[in-house]
Amino acid sequence: MPLQMNREVFITCAVTGSGGTQDRSPHVPRSPKQIAESAIAAAKAGAAVVHCHVRDPETGAPSRDLGYYREVTDRIRDSEVDMVLNLTAGMGGDIVFGGVESPLPTVDGTDMVGATERVAHVAECLPEICTLDCGTMNFAEADYVMTNTPGMLRSMGKMMTDLGVKPEIEAFDTGHLWFAKELVKEGVLAPDALVQLCMGVPWGAPDDLNTFMAMVNNVPDEWTFSAFSLGRNQMAYVAAAVLAGGNVRVGLEDNLWLGKGELAQNWQLVERAGTIIENMGARVIGPAEVREKLGLVKRAPKG
Repeated sequence: MPLQMNREVFITCAVTGSGGTQDRSPHVPRSPKQIAESAIAAAKAGAAVVHCHVRDPETGAPSRDLGYYREVTDRIRDSEVDMVLNLTAGMGGDIVFGGVESPLPTVDGTDMVGATERVAHVAECLPEICTLDCGTMNFAEADYVMTNTPGMLRSMGKMMTDLGVKPEIEAFDTGHLWFAKELVKEGVLAPDALVQLCMGVPWGAPDDLNTFMAMVNNVPDEWTFSAFSLGRNQMAYVAAAVLAGGNVRVGLEDNLWLGKGELAQNWQLVERAGTIIENMGARVIGPAEVREKLGLVKRAPKG
């Protein structure tokens, strides 16, 4: 397909993630208060969407605690800074096998729960967007599998749609897009789907431009897409995504560095992405325009 640059771009900031980055940078937020404050700073810097996980405030370990999600949500909605809230629903699908000769029983790190529990915080907090990882894959570590079966995804996707929360399809490879299109065909997801192209995540789609354009070319015309890559290629993918017609994601979930030897804060990554977008002749759009574009309804603070 011919390149058609996007000139009305929204930035998503992935604030903290669930990876083991909490001890590699003091800027990775842990507590609900820190996560909310980092999201608010990112929004002030130009992020229209904030994508949030939660962590144990003491250890920084990833968590699915509803109380943490509720606190993050309330703090963001009670702030005077507008932003679109996007909560992860990727937790609860982790299998860590016991090794190549004795894979069963599974070992520490396994966190497998049912569809309703995986979406419980979404039902509790009702963000405008939540993520739906549209496939199972080997994920970085030797015996860890990110597990999202077709049945699980159909069930979770329907729950999200019924709640009025827009799923953001997380596509780590072309097959994930193939299945996402099937979910739209089946009516589980709405036709105007939202997708995040996740590039360079071991062992999904590598972040070379040929693979990226193969992913882009598999996104239906009526969908909205965004894209990111990990580490040193994060900012290069800001430019690539805009040039390919998409939106962008940056943040400490995907990259800890602003430059060589210089640890970043979320707002700095957002600010730099905005500069790249504007220098390309495009405009960074805000949360109100994103809501209109994606058909979202702003949620009020909890009364």
